[in-house]
Amino acid sequence: MTVVHHRYAAVHGQELFYREAGPADAPAIVLLHGFPTSSFMFRNLIPALADRYHVLAPDHLGFGLSAAPSAGEFDYTFDALAGLTAGLLDHLGVTRYALYVQDYGAPIGWRLALADPSAVTAIVTQNGNGYDAGFVPGFWKTVWDYQREQTPETEAGIRTALTLEAIRWQYLTGVSDDSLVSPDTWHHDFAKLSRPGNDAIQLALFRDYATNPPLYPALHEYLRRGRPPVLAVWGKGDEIFGPDGARAFAEDVPDAEIHLLDGGHFLLESAGDEVAALIRDFLARRTAGQPAA
Repeated sequence: MTVVHHRYAAVHGQELFYREAGPADAPAIVLLHGFPTSSFMFRNLIPALADRYHVLAPDHLGFGLSAAPSAGEFDYTFDALAGLTAGLLDHLGVTRYALYVQDYGAPIGWRLALADPSAVTAIVTQNGNGYDAGFVPGFWKTVWDYQREQTPETEAGIRTALTLEAIRWQYLTGVSDDSLVSPDTWHHDFAKLSRPGNDAIQLALFRDYATNPPLYPALHEYLRRGRPPVLAVWGKGDEIFGPDGARAFAEDVPDAEIHLLDGGHFLLESAGDEVAALIRDFLARRTAGQPAA
């Protein structure tokens, strides 16, 4: 049985929770979760990688078991979350690592890569967008309306994303067999989102998501120049970030490995073994010989 440690660290005055497994001197892989979940989404992937890698999976501030200061006490932006993640890695002495990004984890990971390109040994993006092509307008219109203008009407629209039914929709949409996805997932996430004041945190991040697409040109330049190994493994039934978001990585990294699998936004819930096998094969081939840190 794989030993997974559940730890806390003080970073820039904030308490961050993270999961850690695998040999400390092995090549590192950092798993960055999305909305509305936490490192809980990696509970099965971590043991599948830990025999070969030093696996780290933090909870972003305001999510999971990390601290959740109010939106009045902390300025919740993707810049700030990336800064805390960088601070945690520095605290742990991790200077080189592969990135696994999903949903919100993607813009956080892109900021890490742009700030220190030499640190990133490889990128695994699982429904983690980096191109305008990935946005599915049917989902994003409500977010875009709220970003443009904060009115009672647009706020009411965006608040539907915080409901139990909306979270369940994220987990089940695109999954051909619903019985593969544990209801624990959406109930777990909903419980965390329902903490007093957490709604204001999530609204702040919905607004700040508007800062992410303007970073894409810099991301694409980084991908073209640096040519990091890229694996895009995507739930093809995702109605938040569609398959075109996966295909787009090949525009800037011609040898990007792209796999569209049967599943949805949270692909690990229904195809975790397949994703883990793809990651292990990809990292073994594409990062062999790179120094660990």
